[in-house]
Amino acid sequence: MLAQEIRDNLSKFPHCLLLTRVGNFYESYFEQAIEISQILNIKLASRRWGGGRVPMCGFPLQHIDKYLKIMIQQHKRFVAMCEEFPKYTSPGEREFERRVVRVITPGTLIDESFLNQYENNYLLAISVPSLGGDSTGDFALGLAWIDVSTGEFYSKRSSYESLRDDIARIGPQEIVLNKNLETQNSHPAMNAVTEESNVVSFVLPSHSADKSNQNPPWTPSEAVSTSEASNTSVPVATKVTDEIISAPSTPFVYTPEETSAIDLLTTYLRANLLEHMPPLSLPYCEDVGGRMQIDSHTIRALEIRENMREGGVRGSLMSSVKRTITTSGTRLLARWLCSPSTSIQEINARQSLVAFLHSRPHFRADLLVLLAKAEDAGRIVQKFLLGKGDPSDLLALTSTVNIWSEIQWRVSHEREMESLEQRSLAAPEWASLDMLMNRMNNLQDLAQRISLAVEAPTSSHLDELQGPSFEVNEEDSDLNADTNPLRAEWRYGRMKFGIKIRPEFSATLLELNNNLKHLWEQKVKMEERLQFKYDAPSLTLRSSPGQGMHVHLGKAKRDQRKMNADSDFVSISETGTTRCYFFQDWAQLGQRIFATSVALVTAEKEAFETLRRNARVLDELDVTLAFAQLAADMNLVKPSIQEDVTYNVVNGRHPTVELGLLTSGRVFTPNTVALTPSSHLHVITGPNMAGKSTFLRQTALIAILAQSGSFVPADAATLGIVDKLFSRVGAKDDLFHDRSTFMVEMLETAEILRRATPRSLVIMDEVGRGTTVKDGTALAFATIHHLVSVNRCRTLFATHFHELSEMLGHTDGMTSGQGVFKNVAFYCTAVDEQENGSFSYSYRLRPGVNRDSHGLKVAQLAGMPQSAIEVAQNVLTALKSNTTEAYNNELASIGQRFATWN
Repeated sequence: MLAQEIRDNLSKFPHCLLLTRVGNFYESYFEQAIEISQILNIKLASRRWGGGRVPMCGFPLQHIDKYLKIMIQQHKRFVAMCEEFPKYTSPGEREFERRVVRVITPGTLIDESFLNQYENNYLLAISVPSLGGDSTGDFALGLAWIDVSTGEFYSKRSSYESLRDDIARIGPQEIVLNKNLETQNSHPAMNAVTEESNVVSFVLPSHSADKSNQNPPWTPSEAVSTSEASNTSVPVATKVTDEIISAPSTPFVYTPEETSAIDLLTTYLRANLLEHMPPLSLPYCEDVGGRMQIDSHTIRALEIRENMREGGVRGSLMSSVKRTITTSGTRLLARWLCSPSTSIQEINARQSLVAFLHSRPHFRADLLVLLAKAEDAGRIVQKFLLGKGDPSDLLALTSTVNIWSEIQWRVSHEREMESLEQRSLAAPEWASLDMLMNRMNNLQDLAQRISLAVEAPTSSHLDELQGPSFEVNEEDSDLNADTNPLRAEWRYGRMKFGIKIRPEFSATLLELNNNLKHLWEQKVKMEERLQFKYDAPSLTLRSSPGQGMHVHLGKAKRDQRKMNADSDFVSISETGTTRCYFFQDWAQLGQRIFATSVALVTAEKEAFETLRRNARVLDELDVTLAFAQLAADMNLVKPSIQEDVTYNVVNGRHPTVELGLLTSGRVFTPNTVALTPSSHLHVITGPNMAGKSTFLRQTALIAILAQSGSFVPADAATLGIVDKLFSRVGAKDDLFHDRSTFMVEMLETAEILRRATPRSLVIMDEVGRGTTVKDGTALAFATIHHLVSVNRCRTLFATHFHELSEMLGHTDGMTSGQGVFKNVAFYCTAVDEQENGSFSYSYRLRPGVNRDSHGLKVAQLAGMPQSAIEVAQNVLTALKSNTTEAYNNELASIGQRFATWN
């Protein structure tokens, strides 16, 4: 029996490693046992089966998380979990049913111990219109992504051009594509998803598969079908994010591309989560124009999430600014940093709250103490929805909701204290906090009722929900739990959740539960009455997808005589031993049970959504508290956000570098930058190691912090909204894709020149340094020419090609170029040399051009032999002697010749 079950499951899940529960062990057999024993480095044994011996291996239950981490995270394998369920056939005898209840993949982790609590674990689905379709359309693709462990669900339109950036920003652990793309290796979507060696899975969407045994992705009232969306003349993605949504029932209209991606994602989830498939909320439509677009190279180069050299969090922007207390708040912080807002209203609301909390250090400290006690409510609620909640989660949720109440009380108390100090309660500074706290649903009432909110179901409740006639058996195999609302309601209360919302949670739930209980009592009485009246002990009232509400006779030959003679019973099917009838009274009662069950499921789902929405509010409070604490710790200032394209920062600092210097007892040298419509491209020259790259990066990071809602490291800052942020700094080769360092530089440069807009911010470092001086100078000049005349964006351009200054029309005593390059300004760093031959870097930018890169000084600092340094100095002197004024005049002439080139 066991061997056949394993063989059946191996054939059903050929792409997975199968682990079968046998008592207190998870075991593997046949050919897979050899592979699993090698992957896990455990002993390979054998077992006698069917007259021979077969390979086997196994491990105790308590080691499951350790070995899942090895298989899933290290080896990127999928694991099918086959659990055992006891069946009591007769007194004293017990058999087991074994079935796969879930397939664990990198993107479908729920509560595994190796799940990173500080990061989202996203599963991303990408819909492609057609294999031969246009790959240049602005919105040719649909994206849908979900964190199964938290229930956060999003969708948006995308394009082939921005797909890599979306993938880098979302950071999915697994990507799902249409099965039809599996062999299309040259398809642009395939090229994008394999760029970073993502785990890629393939599935046929539900509209391409047999739907007979599948649920819709959402309830019918919420669904937006592909056909309906396609008939929308002007598809609109509602502008809403998880931070500002008011209710889960907000009506969305999904574009056909989004609908296809959502369909692809939910199909994949159903195929893998199986019995742990949760009810899904509507995905939040991410507004394409509502977030700063940061390209994939920039996310890595600016080290927003992780250190580019070591791969860890240390040294990243995230680690430098993180002051969040909760794990869920930390996840929200990462999303804000990778997707800063472009809405001035949203940015100002966040910054106003940061300013409010920053000005009240004692109040801020009290809130931080309370938040430190809170659990990850979002993931706890999702565990309940996935059927994995336990009493410890209940205690954690109860404690957290009580903390929510304490926070609200502390806010109210702060108001009272300020009132006693005769401050105006109508002060605008309170508006930001009021706006946030008002989004919490019935917080005080919820705290009073939280001990009633969730419970472990009793055996009597299970019996009540299940009913003896709703058991699945051999002769009623069409009674599918996923398609039958009555069975689904029982499964919702028993198998899906394990722990359920108590009726006392709300008046609606109480009324629905009472109604359902009353209807079940009517059903039991009707069943008993019919059994007695028609002398039919095997009579039961049942429901199935194929036959609807029907009367079932388990022993038809014995019990059918009186029923056949009654015209109220219409025979609809029969077998050798059973018979089914349509009976109007039961059909009407069953329909009422059905409607009440659906309403109860909806009400319980809304109760969980209430908890989840409150958790989101506390996440946002955590992040804004963190920004306020950061501002106090690092002496940050509130920036002014404008609709124009200015960028004016006085004495700006690099947040990560400054923190590193402070820990070693050193002080960061700040710099000022003013990018304006009349001076929107700055050429920066100067020595190696003098801070050019740091200055470029800090300029970009300040924009990210400002539009995330944070204060910024500067004395003052006025910033125009940045729609897209690009960088070309710190390239390295990509041998896997057969790209040299210079090829990587040119790919990044080409992407910037194609995509940057007048509202964008671009930082570029050493364009053209990977080739000859003449080729590099030509490419650098062409890049600046295009940025000035075509893109017209705000740009910082650092270079060692000081010849560019002459080509751009710079002359001594002038701070900007001439002619078409009049919007180009020139700044430089320098080396301070001492009489004794020592030197130091000033790190301070000043107007002008520095024509000496001081590369020999860096070589000397690196420990290059003195004899080699002397040779290099002599060669450099000889080369410089050939530089003439005529050569500079020739460069200026070349620059002017191509200044008007189109």
